[in-house]
Amino acid sequence: MTAAPLVAVLDYGSGNVHSAVKALNEAGADARLTRDRGLIADAAGLLVPGVGAFSAVMSALTASRGDELIGRRLAGGMPVLGICVGMQVMFELGVERGVNTEGLGEWPGSVTELHAPVLPHMGWNTVRAGEGSTLFAGLEEERFYFVHSYGAQDWTLDVIKPFREPVLTWCDYGTPFLAAVENGPLSATQFHPEKSGAAGIRLLSNWITSLPGA
Repeated sequence: MTAAPLVAVLDYGSGNVHSAVKALNEAGADARLTRDRGLIADAAGLLVPGVGAFSAVMSALTASRGDELIGRRLAGGMPVLGICVGMQVMFELGVERGVNTEGLGEWPGSVTELHAPVLPHMGWNTVRAGEGSTLFAGLEEERFYFVHSYGAQDWTLDVIKPFREPVLTWCDYGTPFLAAVENGPLSATQFHPEKSGAAGIRLLSNWITSLPGA
């Protein structure tokens, strides 16, 4: 029997991490909440959770040198999955209440307030999965659970062949925003898979089975 892939959940002070660990284990991973640099470097996958303000998440990441760990894994082609604000910080800039905060810069673009009559966007919503998505295989008609007021509302990364085009998944709330991105070793979701019931567990399972050695 093949051992469950080791997935490190980055412990940098973000909330809601234990539900993410539980969901990953249910989806077939050996998930461990950790800040051990060796374990994070060697794990088959790294999950970056994130709740609250963009600036607070970035501050906690840099204080714990989590930004370095994420960057090193991606530079080596090792899979990383960001969730909620853990997705938002992958972009260059977060703009919240007039405050600009530099993100990790893995993707160009800004995270800004959604253009919607009621905020936050909270509850279940459908998504438009990108063609060839690994995360959403078999989940094209499912709904996922969102809690956020900010998001990436455009995509500006130009990919030069032979590199593969990123798979973009969109959601509509007031205006379209990115619900998920799959871009080489870096994937991310704006919604919470760990709060999305069976569909969220299936999505995490799809990611886990794509990991090296899985």
